[in-house]
Amino acid sequence: MMMIALAAVVALASLLLTRALRRYALARGMLDVPNRRSSHTTATPRGGGLAIVAVACVVIAGSGMAGLLPYLVVLGLLGGGIPIALIGYLDDRLGLAATQRLLVHLLASAWLVACALWLNPLLFGAGWLVPWLLAGLAVPAVAWLVNLYNFMDGIDGLAGLEALSVAAAAAALLAWQGAEDLALICIAISAASAGFLRWNWPPAQIFMGDAGSGWLGFAFGGLVLFSLATGAMPVWSWFILLGVFVVDATTTLIRRLASGERVVEAHRSHAYQRLARRFGSHRPVTLVVGAINVFWLLPLAALAVRDPASGPLLLLLAWTPILLACIAIMRSLPAD
Repeated sequence: MMMIALAAVVALASLLLTRALRRYALARGMLDVPNRRSSHTTATPRGGGLAIVAVACVVIAGSGMAGLLPYLVVLGLLGGGIPIALIGYLDDRLGLAATQRLLVHLLASAWLVACALWLNPLLFGAGWLVPWLLAGLAVPAVAWLVNLYNFMDGIDGLAGLEALSVAAAAAALLAWQGAEDLALICIAISAASAGFLRWNWPPAQIFMGDAGSGWLGFAFGGLVLFSLATGAMPVWSWFILLGVFVVDATTTLIRRLASGERVVEAHRSHAYQRLARRFGSHRPVTLVVGAINVFWLLPLAALAVRDPASGPLLLLLAWTPILLACIAIMRSLPAD
């Protein structure tokens, strides 16, 4: 009952804060004006994802002060997440160079990995060579998650519904495993995303912006690492739950690199963007992704929790149809 009450309060706070941010953005002229690379047709306020960041960070900080979360989890998520949100906000307002954003993403990711290692020095195994190599790979992996979440925030409601559904599913699986502390964070993210979605559901009245999308990618990266550090949930389950975003974004990046395109330039070549143009609406695509998360990925993630040894096979099973669908869409539907 306490968790339900917390979720309701968080959702309401996020809803009201998103409304306030929308009014502020309209008053200050902070609008996302459509261009040839946009998936929307009308000027729309941006920056609503700050509501998710603010409300979730308050819950994380408060839970840490109340002794409900390990202080290293709080330090990792806030110490790295706040700079991620800040650089995203500055990029929304001023337009920063990709190298500036990437530097902050890598530093924040390194901080997160350091906190996870401090929590569990054997996070990546015993010895010294392999653990250091894995830690070195974890830093760009988290930074990639930050960026891919931003890349996938290209149509109304998609990034918000992904956060809501993935975090809610993870909360249920973590609670099943007795990891109520990390489940608390997931509930905060899910509920805050639900409040934001009231204003972002197609047709969106405000966009999430880089501050919100980058922070969500970082938060999920932190949850993966801290779940691994505490043994709360197998990493395979997280990879399965995030399958749609990881597969679409990574496939698109590889295709663009292979064709010699500039990957830092805005584009509309993701599978979900092509589908949205094909349907002439964002809503069907957003709903399909939500359905995949709930009816396909969640059951497989639960099986991976129950039998971690089968995790790699379940991950392959989960990702293969998504990958094949992305490839088919990219081959059959134009990028623009």
